[in-house]
Amino acid sequence: MSDHPIEGLMKTAMESIKEMVNVNTVVGDPIETPDGLVILPISRVTAGFAAGGSEYELERRDGGGGGPQGIPFGGGSGAGVSVQPVGFLVVGKDKIRLLPVDANTVVDRLIDLTPQVLERLQEIIGRKKGETMAKETMTILRPQ
Repeated sequence: MSDHPIEGLMKTAMESIKEMVNVNTVVGDPIETPDGLVILPISRVTAGFAAGGSEYELERRDGGGGGPQGIPFGGGSGAGVSVQPVGFLVVGKDKIRLLPVDANTVVDRLIDLTPQVLERLQEIIGRKKGETMAKETMTILRPQ
């Protein structure tokens, strides 16, 4: 049994999508900076695909009644791809950060900074405890 014409339409459209979208479309080529950082562009890729068709019978023009002379096929297919930048993944020696392209990412930025804020708070609390203990020790050791 021979392939149906719609199969050819679908195959052509899917091969075109495959050529347009690959892993380098989602995660771009890495860029290395002189100070050792590696920057990877990250994108969101959306693809859509549609195909359809119909077979129809030809009527005989000589008035001799119906009957297919070979059933013709009419159809079409289409595809679309959208690539939207999301951000940049910055890989350093000690940490990895995602720098979003979207300006409305205050919450994401706060979440990204939370470990650094907690670390600073621990340092401040540790220093204050050390200062308090030093003052108490000085008070105890100071002759009256």
